[in-house]
Amino acid sequence: MSSIMPPALCPGDTMAIVPTARAITLEEVRDGIALVESWGLKVKLGGGIGRKHFQQAGSAEERAADLQATLDDPDVRAIWCARGGYGTVQLLEHIDLSSLRRDPKWIVGFSDITVLHNALHNIGIASLHAQMPFNIAAKTDECRETLRAALFGEGYQVASGEWRVLPSPLATHHSLLAVQREGTCEGVLIGGNLSLLYALRGTPYDIDPQGKILFLEDLDELLYHMDRMVMNLKLSGWFRELSGLIVGGMSDMRNKDDRDPFGRSAEQIIADALGGSSYPVCYGFPAGHIDDNRALVFGQRARLEVTASGASLQFGGAPARS
Repeated sequence: MSSIMPPALCPGDTMAIVPTARAITLEEVRDGIALVESWGLKVKLGGGIGRKHFQQAGSAEERAADLQATLDDPDVRAIWCARGGYGTVQLLEHIDLSSLRRDPKWIVGFSDITVLHNALHNIGIASLHAQMPFNIAAKTDECRETLRAALFGEGYQVASGEWRVLPSPLATHHSLLAVQREGTCEGVLIGGNLSLLYALRGTPYDIDPQGKILFLEDLDELLYHMDRMVMNLKLSGWFRELSGLIVGGMSDMRNKDDRDPFGRSAEQIIADALGGSSYPVCYGFPAGHIDDNRALVFGQRARLEVTASGASLQFGGAPARS
């Protein structure tokens, strides 16, 4: 069942930029501020911008208070997590997401923000897996435009590197990289960063992937560490009854010692875990820790089509505000 979709943004709405994890300076979010303002939105900065407590943008209590303030602010229509790193998981015991059931608003981010995507999915609120303000100027036009289109409830299509707005509320992403298993399926889209999904196993913030389309990405992990995480998902039955599987960027995955390699790539590790399943699977999808990190709506029903030439993911746009 699809989650509640936050309403589409309108010019004049306010988008808050809040660091939930690693510290970030005002200078490091300037490109994000300029981008949001170019869309006709107002920007509200969370109190953690410019604050540093060791690696993070304040203590867990301070960061949670910053996030809660924007969650409870009726003028804020979307919350853009400033950057990833580590630490969002520390906020889960200190925040109350229940107000989003009464007043749904977009929470946007990826990587460490996977913990919020999981928490939101479990209370039935859709969220946006997309690039954060940090380093956004270095990303592709498609990365920025799919974020804007998703926030404003517009349909968009990406094919062979071309981008255009569609009159219908439809989102399509194409990957022309490695494709493992062709087919078409439908299901609610969930997932995120593999390391965080693994870290939340057995907690109240774990998710049930049965019958859903699972998206996975990760960054800078030792390959044998990744195999350990994937084996956990396999032995837990995650890969048995998926509707489909999308593998995004598996960036800078590495051997501990290249003189004694693990012997399998990140993609091979995942492929080996799928067993005799028959659902569609694609690799190299344009999302994750890559320059072309396109926006994905988690919690919404989507259609995945995998062919010999690539893969497309389609989902409807956000509803207009009533």
